[in-house]
Amino acid sequence: MENNENKIKEQYEEDVEKHQYLTFLLSNEIFAIEVLKVKEIIGLGMITPIPSMPKYVLGVINVRGNVLPIISLSKRFELEEIEKSHKTCIIIVSAMIDDEALDVGLVVDMVNQVYDILPHKIEATPMFGTSLRKDFIKKIGKVDQKFISILDIEGIVNLQEITMTIDKQYI
Repeated sequence: MENNENKIKEQYEEDVEKHQYLTFLLSNEIFAIEVLKVKEIIGLGMITPIPSMPKYVLGVINVRGNVLPIISLSKRFELEEIEKSHKTCIIIVSAMIDDEALDVGLVVDMVNQVYDILPHKIEATPMFGTSLRKDFIKKIGKVDQKFISILDIEGIVNLQEITMTIDKQYI
């Protein structure tokens, strides 16, 4: 009986996490990513630049012996950049690229909060009305009469696109 209750509790906790989204600010706009994709949030530290990368790839950092690429979401989305502050941080996420997990740091202006957004409050990406590319947005969530773009990490961390950008620099 107790084993069955533990399974039910574990399933409930897993279901709750599936509907939780971390929100953050970029150029005074609110965006969200799935909490299950977030590994940790760290302060903005020393980033080592890498030559010949697209402008949105700021470089790499060392996190406990792991070298992680760092992407500026403001530059990736071609949004106006806001001056860095003590609230500027890096969200380390895990993206599935070619069936392999790749950890990447995303620079954001400020982390906001975690929201529970249930499936009935989530809609498909509209065909118009957003300044972001469709492959960057997974869905649109409705929270407190506001719409929040839920980002597609795999679309943002598109290695094929990064490679093509690098190749164009040498043509």
